[in-house]
Amino acid sequence: MTNSHEMPIRVKCASIVEFDPSHNICCVYDEKLPKMAVFKDIVQFTKRLPIQKALTNQHSSDVITLSVSLDGEDKAIIITEQLVREVLDFPNDENSPTSFPKRMVKGCMLRMGYSGPLNNAKYLKACFTKPYKFFIHSVVHTLSYRKGGCDVMKDYQMCMVTALVLNKKYSFSIIVFHYMKENITSKSRIWVYPRFVQMMLDHAYPDLVKDEDYDLLVLNHMDNETLIRLSKYHKHWPEPKTKTEFFRFIKDANYEDPDLVNHLKWRNDEEMKEKSVADELTKLAEFKETRNDWFTKEEKKKRSRTRTPKAQAEEGSSSQPQKKRKKKVVETLLVVNRKKMKLKQMLKKIKLMIKRKVLLIMKKVIDAEVERCIRENYDPRDRLIKEKRKRSAVDDDETYIPTPEHV
Repeated sequence: MTNSHEMPIRVKCASIVEFDPSHNICCVYDEKLPKMAVFKDIVQFTKRLPIQKALTNQHSSDVITLSVSLDGEDKAIIITEQLVREVLDFPNDENSPTSFPKRMVKGCMLRMGYSGPLNNAKYLKACFTKPYKFFIHSVVHTLSYRKGGCDVMKDYQMCMVTALVLNKKYSFSIIVFHYMKENITSKSRIWVYPRFVQMMLDHAYPDLVKDEDYDLLVLNHMDNETLIRLSKYHKHWPEPKTKTEFFRFIKDANYEDPDLVNHLKWRNDEEMKEKSVADELTKLAEFKETRNDWFTKEEKKKRSRTRTPKAQAEEGSSSQPQKKRKKKVVETLLVVNRKKMKLKQMLKKIKLMIKRKVLLIMKKVIDAEVERCIRENYDPRDRLIKEKRKRSAVDDDETYIPTPEHV
């Protein structure tokens, strides 16, 4: 793979490929579903999103076919970022951003009613109210590269949500292509974005025959059971009590992004006069921008084993406060020695306690062994013999005094 924007995929070896049926699913915005009434206010917004094809296109079949063979030959497909953008109808271009300033994203989250901590690496979907929870669920389950853990979001996913809410340009195709390439080059047996792969196969080979008897995957699309789960909250993460209103592109279909270059504002000048701004700014004061972007990994710098320079004798040099440093070193040594003495004393006490317990246990064992031997060798006839001997000994010792009759 020589180019970062080209990725050849030879689609064969169906026996070693695995899928997750709950990954890269379709969103079904069917108002006839019983539980869809709970999310009816946000459904109208989701139906006019610019990424509608990626969210809802089932491509006439749930069957994912991987063995592509035309005229007895296995065919290879060259997937590029431009092809991803073309097939999925993503509205971005090559210059669209892949991330936004974190403070602006957090401000948009707070305006959506987010009630969780802002400095965590992951954001819980359950910390949003039901309409926004439904909207975020649609984005995460269709565009996330992860095969599980869809109850939490990462930075790039919140950037997607922010771009859709504020009607901003965002490189959806670059992110999808990035994780497709990473999945192909890795040793993972589980493919990501199987529905998107099938759409590209059908785009490259319109006459591709699908064998539904030997299909590899039937995706579990959104249904009424999904809506029931979305309408419930956990006891540890109850439903947020903050009242939220629809704003920006959710409220107005003709809304245009006022900050196209810097992406620093999540409110326009008129909306900055609202009462809820003060609460958002107070919470944002606790936010710390310490983490990297979604596509970079921070490399730990290795400590160089350079020798410390020798102390210089001149005045005003770094070696001037040597006496203070020595005092600190002496104090730390005294503290360390005290700790060592305490540890030694504790060890002695523990040893004495162990010796005493061992002696008690040995005494009990010996006494028990003696009693056992006595019981095994005891004979009741020996006791009678001993008593007779005692009586005879007593009789022999007494002086004999005859009676007058015998004299």
